[in-house]
Amino acid sequence: MKKVLSILVMCTMVLSLLLTGCGEKKSDEPASGGDAAKVSDSTEKDKDAEEDKEEDNKEQETMAKADLMISMVTDTGGINDQSFNQSAWAGLEMAQSELGIEVGFLESTQESDYAPNLENLYDQGNDLMWGIGYLMGDTVLEAAKTNPDKKYATIDFFYSDADPETAPPENLLGVTFREQEPSFLVGYIAGKMTKTNNVGFVGGMDFDVIWRFENGFKAGVKTANPDCEIQIQYANDFGDTAKGKAIANQMYQKDADIIFHAAGYTGTGVIESAVENGKYVIGVDVDQKAILGKDEIITSAMKRVDQAIFNVAKDLKDGKWEGGSNITYGLAEGGVGIAPSSSDAVPADILEEVAQLEKDIIAGKIIVPGTQEEYEAQFPE
Repeated sequence: MKKVLSILVMCTMVLSLLLTGCGEKKSDEPASGGDAAKVSDSTEKDKDAEEDKEEDNKEQETMAKADLMISMVTDTGGINDQSFNQSAWAGLEMAQSELGIEVGFLESTQESDYAPNLENLYDQGNDLMWGIGYLMGDTVLEAAKTNPDKKYATIDFFYSDADPETAPPENLLGVTFREQEPSFLVGYIAGKMTKTNNVGFVGGMDFDVIWRFENGFKAGVKTANPDCEIQIQYANDFGDTAKGKAIANQMYQKDADIIFHAAGYTGTGVIESAVENGKYVIGVDVDQKAILGKDEIITSAMKRVDQAIFNVAKDLKDGKWEGGSNITYGLAEGGVGIAPSSSDAVPADILEEVAQLEKDIIAGKIIVPGTQEEYEAQFPE
């Protein structure tokens, strides 16, 4: 009997030890495989949701930045004319990088391209479409009237409200410049620096924008050097470098030692002629010395088409569209001036005189002629 009791006690002790060990093991073990998978799945789902949220935020930021589309149609000089078309495109690129606006362009090789190019930009869904150059003014006006749901703007065309037919509708903005002001300054430089007392002017096409360049230049030359002879010729083309070169060659052969061109891509031919003849040339619209690197380019009459394009883009993005009107940029607005590279070739004393002339123009002490009539009134023969 004692032996049986001893066996029972031993069995009870063993069973108790087994139960205690199983309990400890149960409390120390992690959750079962099924529960661990559930925790892991939950963590992964949270992580994925967070990543998706970040992606959505980035996409929304991108969409917010590119909520506007603005494109331009070039004049016949093309996008790489080293002049106003190229400057206009630089303004759109600045709007893209600084304002997040989607931009584009279409090139025109002839005037008949203007209207279909504008139609293509409309079909692409652009919010604002630019026509670059005076010759596009009427075509852009017609497009604006046809498509009042979209906005249009031009460079170098002033829309007069004197006639209802030519008045700009609310979706159209004209941007112009007082080109005669920087032309006066470079003309003064030419009048001071000429050694032959003979300078030249090559115009692209015969209309009021180029007349302002011409008459401002002549006024500057005569202010600096009343006895200086001025040769003048128009190429009737903004994209013919060969013609520009031929005109310049003739002028240099007739004793001109400095030529100012306001001829777009045609002016590239004028610059080539200056280099080949060892003469001086004055660029236009942009700092052509900085772009082309030619020492023969002593200065340039700059017109900040790029800044005007950017300003209008920013106003549109900020809800400050000023359609149905015109904006004009001159020295006072910082929209025109002489090239920063002028100090490479122009003597410091002449640049000091030019700086004073600029102040006098801004103050209204000097009124620069923009037409032939205004020029003749100030400088009668």
